[in-house]
Amino acid sequence: MTARIFKPAKNAMQSGVAQTKEWQLDYEPEQARVIEPLMGWTSSGDMKQQITLRFETREDAIAYCEREGIPYEVIEPTVKVARKAAYADNFAFRRSEPWTH
Repeated sequence: MTARIFKPAKNAMQSGVAQTKEWQLDYEPEQARVIEPLMGWTSSGDMKQQITLRFETREDAIAYCEREGIPYEVIEPTVKVARKAAYADNFAFRRSEPWTH
């Protein structure tokens, strides 16, 4: 059972960055999900898939895994590059470049 340590991404439905500042620990699934034949729901007997732990720092999450003897994988967050855009750029003379929203 391997654990993933990562910073969750921003929610696509909101413009805010709530719950993206903490590090999260999730367990990798040990068993594949199966489709229940009567209703068609997916299920699994692996209860660790339901556990999510949150830590203030990456070092706290790593220390927890090492203390409990859990193998882990750290996924570093990608740095968001902010592109500065102004409304006047829509009407600039360099309009030969492809326009993107």
